[in-house]
Amino acid sequence: MKTLICTTPGQFAYADTQVPERKQGETLLRIRRVGICGTDLHAYEGTQPFFQYPRILGHELAAEIAATDAPGFAGGEYVTIIPYFHCGNCVACKAGKTNCCAKLSVCGVHEDGGMREYMLVPSSSLVKSQGLGLDELALVEPLAIGAHGIRRAQIIPGEWVAVIGAGPIGLGVMEFARIAGANVIAVDVQENRLQFCTERLQIPFTINAAKENVSMQLAQITHGDMPTVVIDATGNLSAINESFGYMAHGGRYVLVGLQKGEIRFPHPGFHQREATLMSSRNATREDFDRVIDALQKGQVLPLNYITHRVAFAGVKEAFPDWLLPANQVIKAMITI
Repeated sequence: MKTLICTTPGQFAYADTQVPERKQGETLLRIRRVGICGTDLHAYEGTQPFFQYPRILGHELAAEIAATDAPGFAGGEYVTIIPYFHCGNCVACKAGKTNCCAKLSVCGVHEDGGMREYMLVPSSSLVKSQGLGLDELALVEPLAIGAHGIRRAQIIPGEWVAVIGAGPIGLGVMEFARIAGANVIAVDVQENRLQFCTERLQIPFTINAAKENVSMQLAQITHGDMPTVVIDATGNLSAINESFGYMAHGGRYVLVGLQKGEIRFPHPGFHQREATLMSSRNATREDFDRVIDALQKGQVLPLNYITHRVAFAGVKEAFPDWLLPANQVIKAMITI
């Protein structure tokens, strides 16, 4: 089968590999779609934490079941997967927090992912299509990241939520903040992404951090109160550190984005606000179900996100261009 391997930062190589043999409790998938996310881009750049090379990338998947023994599933059925393979026995798993399992292995990060024609997954990771198409199924996982972040934030209808970063994950955060009844403010440095927020997602307030004083604009929009929830979806250390100053008194700061460095912020200001700092990692089956429900109801229009498409044979050539802001990539989708 054809396989695309990220051999070292900045390098891909196609290879012919064997179709894996299925064991009990596993499902063999025929991969049909692979969505590209920030994790894939950062891995290609060499800036992704918890990463080793060589690695087969790809965890935003839509697939057809080739062979399975999973109850309730059948060959030929379309599915997506929860790509965070967990142990089921650690303290986090026993508490239902499988997204942060102590032995977590993320498909496409800690182990090989879906940029190949066939792959094996634990049958417990399968998610039924519920009538969704292949493109929609490949977008469930990134949207679930946003849904989980909003669930962590415990949004109250009517409160101000500033989302820092209008990439694909940030857009999903905004969608589910809007659905939760928040007044959403999008902050980014790329004008085209802010326009996307306004035109496609109907986000009422945007701030270009490259051109405007973010703190002043947030104060003006919120009538001096500042946002009660700030969510980082950039994974940029400078943006993360700067955003500590954007919170209202009593506010919550949720880190969805991930980077390698150390976070630094003035303790007195954080303490004065009695602020809450939390991370949001991956998603759970509850979040996947929430996303599928939102897609079925038309609360989220996932095909808005796909701006670039490529056949599997063209990924090696196209991938570097997806890193360039000038190409205005929101979501690239691979067809296999």
